Amino acid sequence: RDNKKNRIIPRHVLLAIRNDEELGKLLAGVTIAHGGVLPNINPVLLPKKSNNAAKEPKSPSKATKSPKKA
Repeated sequence: RDNKKNRIIPRHVLLAIRNDEELGKLLAGVTIAHGGVLPNINPVLLPKKSNNAAKEPKSPSKATKSPKKA
């Protein structure tokens, strides 16, 4: 049985509205008390992905290591 009570808080309402296209247009100018803001990180601030790092593994492969002595 699930006896836990879940509540819809203003934050949940804000996230649902802003992530929905139609509701977002309808309530574009509305401020929801205690809703906070949408998380948004400017792409310029994110770390850059390089093609060289994806092609070359950082640690040497097991084939190039010398065999262990028994």
